[in-house]
Amino acid sequence: MGKKQEPSVAASSEWTDEEGLRQPRGDVHAWLPGTNQTLCGLPLHRARLDRFQHVLWVDALWLADTTDSGIAICRRCAAAGGRSTRRWSRVDPRP
Repeated sequence: MGKKQEPSVAASSEWTDEEGLRQPRGDVHAWLPGTNQTLCGLPLHRARLDRFQHVLWVDALWLADTTDSGIAICRRCAAAGGRSTRRWSRVDPRP
């Protein structure tokens, strides 16, 4: 069996930091390198999303929580990635 691959980031726009590296901005989705769609099922090319293979999904979640960097995290990708900040729980289960 292979090692589980960590998702990277695909985003609708970008900005360049002080070191000259491209960073994601706008609508941010989780993406597994080697595939042509995000974890929520959006095709990368048709949705016009840029790939950021050097930025891990957990780093994008951290940036969205700690800074005002203009990142809007996809809720479906966060749930599929398993590291959502908002956990689901049943409020009133049936007997």
